Amino acid sequence: MNFTSIFFFKKCLSYVSVQGPCFLQALECLVRLASVRRSLFVEDPARSQFLSHLMSGTREILQTGQGLADHGNYHEFCRLLGRFKVNYQLSELLNVEFYGEWLGLVAEFTTKSLLSWQWASNSVYYLLSLWSRLVTSVPYLKGDTPSLLDETVPKITEGFITSRINSVQASFADNSPDPDNPLENAESLQDQLESLPYLCRFKYESCSLFIINIMEPLLQAYTARSRLPASGDAAELSVIEGQIAWMVHIIAAILKIRQTVGCSQDSQELFDAELAARVLQLINITDTGVHAQRYQEISKQRLDRAILIFVQNFRRSYVGDQAMHASKQLYARLSELLGLTDHLVLLNVIVGKIATNLKCYAECEDVIDHTLSLFQELASGYMTGKLLLKLESTKFIIANHSRENFPFLEEYRCVRSRTNFYYILGCLVFMEDGPVKFRSFMEPLLQVAVNLEASADAAFRTDVVKYAFTGLMRDLRGIAMATNSRRTYGLLFDWLYPSRMPLLLRAISLLTDEPEVTTPLLKFMSEFVLNKAQRLTFDSSSPNGILLFREISKLIVAYGSRILLLPNGTNIYRSKYKGIWISLTVLSRALCGNYVNFGVFELYGDRALADALDISLKMTLSIPLSDILTFKKLSKAYYGYMEVLFNNHITINSVLNLDTSTFVHIVTSLESGLKGLDTGISTQCASAIDSLAAFYFNNITAGDNPPSPAALNLARHIGELPSLFPQILKSLFEIIIFEDAGNQWSLSRPILSLIMISEQMFSDLRAQILASQPLDQQQRLSQCFDKLMTDVTRSLEPKNRDRFTQNLTTFRHDFRAK
Repeated sequence: MNFTSIFFFKKCLSYVSVQGPCFLQALECLVRLASVRRSLFVEDPARSQFLSHLMSGTREILQTGQGLADHGNYHEFCRLLGRFKVNYQLSELLNVEFYGEWLGLVAEFTTKSLLSWQWASNSVYYLLSLWSRLVTSVPYLKGDTPSLLDETVPKITEGFITSRINSVQASFADNSPDPDNPLENAESLQDQLESLPYLCRFKYESCSLFIINIMEPLLQAYTARSRLPASGDAAELSVIEGQIAWMVHIIAAILKIRQTVGCSQDSQELFDAELAARVLQLINITDTGVHAQRYQEISKQRLDRAILIFVQNFRRSYVGDQAMHASKQLYARLSELLGLTDHLVLLNVIVGKIATNLKCYAECEDVIDHTLSLFQELASGYMTGKLLLKLESTKFIIANHSRENFPFLEEYRCVRSRTNFYYILGCLVFMEDGPVKFRSFMEPLLQVAVNLEASADAAFRTDVVKYAFTGLMRDLRGIAMATNSRRTYGLLFDWLYPSRMPLLLRAISLLTDEPEVTTPLLKFMSEFVLNKAQRLTFDSSSPNGILLFREISKLIVAYGSRILLLPNGTNIYRSKYKGIWISLTVLSRALCGNYVNFGVFELYGDRALADALDISLKMTLSIPLSDILTFKKLSKAYYGYMEVLFNNHITINSVLNLDTSTFVHIVTSLESGLKGLDTGISTQCASAIDSLAAFYFNNITAGDNPPSPAALNLARHIGELPSLFPQILKSLFEIIIFEDAGNQWSLSRPILSLIMISEQMFSDLRAQILASQPLDQQQRLSQCFDKLMTDVTRSLEPKNRDRFTQNLTTFRHDFRAK
């Protein structure tokens, strides 16, 4: 410990006295020293002495200020101060004799840093983090020694708030996008406000009064500007909106944290109500008078984003399913201030703001996304969702979801928001039973579909028709996402089949070369065929499962047969690969959905399954393996499809009917997937190889009956390339022995199946692995191989598989032991 102390002093002295680049390196060493763990100290007095040295050194730096003119040194010193409360308790700091002087210097340094917001914007985070940790420790403080935080923390809190207000006047008066502006940078804003709520709630009464005293004049000025002509001073109005936006963000951050320090729960709710009332009052002001004409202004968008974040945080604390009945004091005060008597009235204000934003922000994707995020939170709660259905504003949205009422649906920049919008509406509609209400809700979409069906083939190439069709697909995808039960899915299925399916087939046939059309269509089908929550459960006498797969087959065949003929564009992923991987996802979900008896197709000579498998394999074979491994989404879809193909359809699998070189290419791709870094893909490949090896063992190695045509084809492939299975077994053992794979259970399955195919193959591999090891280790490793097959019989029964997996785990541990 003495050596550490000496080392600390040397570094501290080198910082204070040495001029030049050693400043920063010395500070970095000090930060590491401040992070020394308690367990490294032999006894508590040594740790206390070390802390005293550390505080003494930082006190000297704070007193002299030497070196802090350099920004890098300044930032590192803030990091050093931030480490104090991470490693030390407040009681330990209090025991240092000059704690009061040190705290005063740190408070003064923090205040100056807040005022120099341009200089220290990235460093203030560490200082505020220190103070927030100090105040949260106060309730656990024992003894009579004063912490002195009551005097310092309110000044720091007020300094931060004042500095944010001043920063708008000084730097953000322009009304143009600025990525460095924290009001437009969510990550920067989060860093600045993360610790603030704890400081504010430490002396909440005085802090809330300080905020109100700032907020009130701003609201009065903003209200007055709403009554003036639109040609007023735009720069001044932009500054006012920026300042109000900062105050709203600060209030939102405070309401996100409901921590009581030196303040009762009832008092806390009253102060929350006082702050919330100012923002709720602001909602009406932003959408009235001249402000209602300024939705394209950057400063107006910043303000509305702040309001949405406030509403989200306030809702989670006081309007959510768990909180809405436990806030009597808050609603009593809101009733006095604004006439908001309960959560239902407040919810109506919130939904009104949501409706206004969706109506007015036609071109601002960011505000639309924030608004829909809030709307989705409300609709997702069981109680809040039920309450939403009682509100007139919600009923209006559900009954009038047309482009005329919500122009963002026509805006290309917001096209991705359509799916989320209709997902939310679908969730609300499906909360109530009854096909009549559903059909009424779908009427606008039905009209769009009818108009598209009446369009000539040539018209499908026009931008108007293409945009209308892709919009319809995005809307239907959102509604399909909202169906989470057999009942709700049945409503959508009956609406879509059979009347609307020809439109989808026609569009994909005519516009195969238009990925902006085919991608939304295929993504809708990918959602529509997904059997989540067992929603695709039809009556035992219903043919709907088979009929649905026939439609899927038509779409996949129509798309695949045409996409293969198109030339490769400059962006081959966008023009081909994306559509192919979504098609594979559609087919994979249909093949493993358990709502189709696939034996029916072969029994009745229906080519739907065979054609879908055939064209899907052609699409996969058209992509080089290097590209499959390069594009992550393509890779996941490809290997997911292969797993389904080998697991569920190997007996009628067209893979086995391919020529040997193509078959080997596919199996080799599975081996490549095994060696990849993605554990999910590795597991899928292991499952596919296990199914292939188990099929070979059950039908060829241990089969009693005459082999089927599929088994004969597999035997022919392996006969022409006998090294295929041994190479895969070798790769699997190398992964198990030499790599830290997180899916050893999955990898053990194909290993046993391959061993069962040929004991000679396993013996040869064992000899090869042993020969590669040092001579003095070979006997021990040979015993490891002997134990691997202990009590393992020649079968692939589940119990035998589990026994082998346990042995393999022991084998791996013993083999790797030194």
